[in-house]
Amino acid sequence: MAAPASPLHQTFLALADPTRRAILQRLSSGDARVTDLASPFAMSLNAVSKHIRVLEQARLVKRRRAGREHFLSLNPQPLDAASKWIEEQRSTWMSRLDALDALLRAEDRAAKKVSRKRHIER
Repeated sequence: MAAPASPLHQTFLALADPTRRAILQRLSSGDARVTDLASPFAMSLNAVSKHIRVLEQARLVKRRRAGREHFLSLNPQPLDAASKWIEEQRSTWMSRLDALDALLRAEDRAAKKVSRKRHIER
């Protein structure tokens, strides 16, 4: 049996699809009805609802019901957590790449010294 997906995993899974990113982009302007969110897409309301469920599972959107209408709003907290993780990874990799750059430059300098020494000895 597979372990449950972490919140970060669910966030990245939700963000992996361009339709879901478009839905989030629309919600960044404010709350919207599900039917209004579905209208720009060339797919059924049922298909858009599946995308919305993935966004809800990732806690990227919140649903509110008013009678028969369903309104969605953006929840930025999972995006903040993903951004923090990305920044931590960037910091780790930048320091590793800086260390590699320093090592390669030192090797280049050493190789040039050896090359000059051989040229002088000839």
